[in-house]
Amino acid sequence: MNTEIHISAEKKSFFRRVLDGILQIPREHKGFGKQIFMLAKNDLFKTYKGAVIGPFWAVMKPLFQLFVYWFAFTIGMNGGPRGPVYDKIPFFIFAMAGFLPWCFMSDCVSRGSKCIRDNRQFVNKISFPVSAITTYTTLAKFYVHLLLFAIAYIYLIIAGFTPSLYQLQIIGYAAAMFLFFWALTWSLAPMSAFSKDFESFIATIMSGLFWISGVCFDSYHIQNDFVRAVMLINPMTYFCNGYRKALIYNQWFFESYYRPFLENCIFFSEFALVIILGVYNYNRFRKRLPDVL
Repeated sequence: MNTEIHISAEKKSFFRRVLDGILQIPREHKGFGKQIFMLAKNDLFKTYKGAVIGPFWAVMKPLFQLFVYWFAFTIGMNGGPRGPVYDKIPFFIFAMAGFLPWCFMSDCVSRGSKCIRDNRQFVNKISFPVSAITTYTTLAKFYVHLLLFAIAYIYLIIAGFTPSLYQLQIIGYAAAMFLFFWALTWSLAPMSAFSKDFESFIATIMSGLFWISGVCFDSYHIQNDFVRAVMLINPMTYFCNGYRKALIYNQWFFESYYRPFLENCIFFSEFALVIILGVYNYNRFRKRLPDVL
């Protein structure tokens, strides 16, 4: 009897401590409401310090993601049939072939845009060229890409995809992808070092590009003609489709179910433009970087 009373008392004591703990937090907040709201506002502005439009980026990111999800699930994945060849390919292998280049491209843009700011200790060293920062950052991501590709290729062989001459195109696609995004960092890295807004813009865009770059759906068979044509402008879509052509479609880079000549012309035009702008922006900002950082 005494034991039961003792256990009952312990239970009451335990629940009392829990209740007191719950009530303690509001008690500690009493009288500090103004300071809490002020600190919350300061924390928000501190997060986006240096950005011209400041906390507006906190709203822009979810709005952009909402648009991206609408596009991916309404137009992309439900945009129409994938064609007789594509229907025979398991979705996992279809998505994996697009995911391989996406991982590299995403890391290059996200990390490459911040590489100068993150390695500011090298900027003031005369003996170390600033351009080398973008080079070794891109190269490090490419090492990871090669390892992932080797693992994925072994899986494809196990899954029944036999080696073919078409797969030799991967060498060209991988080299072009490395050079394209390496040149892109020549513009992104200096501009991000100068502008917090630009860095926030890159982070916002990259949060949703996965869903509108054809990683998980086939851009060639989107029903809307205008959207299907616009997708050709995205270089990330070009590489996702290119890896699929080489690995699982058995198509050459000049073959496609939708405007192959136009697709390649747009990409190589963008390639030339990225190199020209990259050299221009790097030379324009290079001498001013030490003062900014």
